[in-house]
Amino acid sequence: MSNTTAEVYLDTNRTIAPISPLLFGGFAEHMGRCIYEGIYDPESAHADEYGLRKDVLEALRGQAYTVIRYPGGNFLSGYNWLDGVGPKKQRPHRRELAWQSTETNQFGTNEFMTFCKAIDVAPMLAVNMGTGTIQSASDLVEYCNVLGGTYWSDLRASHGYRAPHDVRYWCVGNEMDGPWQIGHLDAVEYGKKALEAAKMMKWQDPTIETILCGSSSDLMPTYPEWDRIALEIAWEHVDYLSMHYYTNNREEDTASYLASALRFERFVDTLDGTLRYVKAKGRSRHDVYLSWDEWQVWHSIGTPMLGEWTEAPHLAEDVYTLEDALVVAQWLNVFLRKSHVLKIACVAQIVNVISWLQTRGDELLKQSSYYAFKLVSNLARGEALDVLVKAPIVQTKQYDGVPTLDVSSSYEVETGQGAIFLVNRSQTDAIVTDLIWQNGKTFLVDKAWQLSGNDPKESNTWDQPNRVVTNPISPPTIRGDRAMVQLPPLSFTAITFCRDSTNQ
Repeated sequence: MSNTTAEVYLDTNRTIAPISPLLFGGFAEHMGRCIYEGIYDPESAHADEYGLRKDVLEALRGQAYTVIRYPGGNFLSGYNWLDGVGPKKQRPHRRELAWQSTETNQFGTNEFMTFCKAIDVAPMLAVNMGTGTIQSASDLVEYCNVLGGTYWSDLRASHGYRAPHDVRYWCVGNEMDGPWQIGHLDAVEYGKKALEAAKMMKWQDPTIETILCGSSSDLMPTYPEWDRIALEIAWEHVDYLSMHYYTNNREEDTASYLASALRFERFVDTLDGTLRYVKAKGRSRHDVYLSWDEWQVWHSIGTPMLGEWTEAPHLAEDVYTLEDALVVAQWLNVFLRKSHVLKIACVAQIVNVISWLQTRGDELLKQSSYYAFKLVSNLARGEALDVLVKAPIVQTKQYDGVPTLDVSSSYEVETGQGAIFLVNRSQTDAIVTDLIWQNGKTFLVDKAWQLSGNDPKESNTWDQPNRVVTNPISPPTIRGDRAMVQLPPLSFTAITFCRDSTNQ
């Protein structure tokens, strides 16, 4: 291992935008064991009075989630929300076509609301635009948000939930651009249906915010034309455009994989440009932002995921490594750097299915990426800083030369608290990095943490659950306007700093 040098310039006056708290969200779908044996497991020794697993709840609280999207996912486009409300003994068992599983409907809308309260997050509900109708979408808003005195609100009260759920965020369908989707529509058909659904939903409750289905990835042949067309039709009645993106290192090209942030940023930039174009074309005063409401490393994507009509089958239960955690850390850096347009993000999913949390009986395993997410979600507050990075270049097959360091930073003016997040992409070189504050004020470095290792494929296991975790390190000392920190190869480092009030 050799040492090279880099410089990171910080100016708390040079900001990008406020960091939306909703960037630290999650996604729960009726797929595999995410709901059953994940969130909800009445037979577990860890179950609370509602059948929710207390060990899972505690781990989710540790990640400081702010919003959870539910109930799908591909599951959504064949789901009738009425199947999941009312007395549990009367709820039907259904064949679930998206994942070829049997759905018992023992967990539904009201159980989800109880779950959200248990971990103190905002609910984001999705309405079925596949087999569902605009009327059923409107009815669900009425069921959830109207105080009482109407058919659907009174039905909710009869189910034991007299107070409204006050769901603010609503996804108008899921991945409707995809031929794999139940009830797949082209952009014009979907745009028209989404427009009419959103109109009815907002007539039920004008305070809600709606999310329009965008392209499922940048690999879709209709991207970004789908986004433009759907936006032009529904613009004035939607508030966000959804983004979905999954990645992996299937090609075993670690250097390129560790440069994934470049591709994430290009995806945001393209859709940011699409939003600005549609707004300008329509001479609109209304703003639409981006909601990255599915994102994750998904190694098993593309392989058959069929449940053979069983309940809670084991599907997409991936193993996550050190290099995956470093990609996740960069993804979060991108969220901060693009905070001017990106306002919601939901990692898919929160337990068992393509998740950093795994259950096995009454045991719980936290995989590597859990720790990377936890650092950023708990520390990033205030506004994102426009950080200048001068670092050596590492060569990659997919992106040519990229900087060895991927960096973001946050700062909260009111408290004087800030954080810096640094990923060293190099597999061989430690980077001796100067952190340089430029705006003439004096700061103190408070604490520092690091996630690192020698093997990019190292992972946590049931027998060795602490191989890839975050460890506190000695914070660097500021001398004058700078502090020096050593960033090992294959590492993610988070550093908190604060304004020195004695020298202002």
